[in-house]
Amino acid sequence: MIKITSFLLVILLSVGQLFAKEGMWIPILLKKYNLAEMQRMGFKLTAQDIYDVNNASMKDAVVIFGGGCTGELISNEGLLITNHHCGYSSIQSHSTVEHDYLTNGFWAMNRSEELPNKGL
Repeated sequence: MIKITSFLLVILLSVGQLFAKEGMWIPILLKKYNLAEMQRMGFKLTAQDIYDVNNASMKDAVVIFGGGCTGELISNEGLLITNHHCGYSSIQSHSTVEHDYLTNGFWAMNRSEELPNKGL
């Protein structure tokens, strides 16, 4: 009984440490409300790197993915990232019993191994 109680106590004390900083941040107000905390957590970019109305910034890398999701370009060759649920059907279309990419993921080691997704 002592082991179970100790285990539950450790879990309860640990849960307080786990929380997500979520929500929609307004890019033009990022410096005023969010940047200092982000940089304390290790973020290296400036507010202008993220959003600069007159110059190139990350705002210019945001794209529409699949007609309803956002994605972000991360290379000059068109590589982008998006949320898993946004690419789910495309991932599923490449999956087979032998290659369950939804469960195990996929990594193309070169361009010839890439799996194209028509329309994306």
